[in-house]
Amino acid sequence: MDVEEARAFVRANHRAVLATLAQDGTPQLSPVAVGIGEAGDLLISTRETAVKAKNIRREPHVWVCVLNDGFYGQFVQISGPVTVVALPDAMDGLIEYYRSVSGEHPDWDDYRTAMERERRILLRVEIVKAGPTFHG
Repeated sequence: MDVEEARAFVRANHRAVLATLAQDGTPQLSPVAVGIGEAGDLLISTRETAVKAKNIRREPHVWVCVLNDGFYGQFVQISGPVTVVALPDAMDGLIEYYRSVSGEHPDWDDYRTAMERERRILLRVEIVKAGPTFHG
């Protein structure tokens, strides 16, 4: 599977498990929703205070397994470096993220307020590697 095929899969499937490295070097796994940004990067929203955010700030590389809605069957593994964008700079990206996952929000002012209240940040993952390239 190449990067473009992975992007196409993510555009249609938004449930994923994000892996970061904990301080002791073990994986820390989190269920997340993912989207694809206009620049082709993988987008994830999380809270500033989340453990995954702390892990990423220390080790800015992630692994993501994106699952189809039926769970079994096709999936995509993605890995790459990640950039953390905090508010206020993150707001446009958080809107881009929402649109890529859910479409238009019924009240963008309410959405912006919620993002500030929840101290949301945006994770932008450069898709360096995608797979699988074979099935067992």
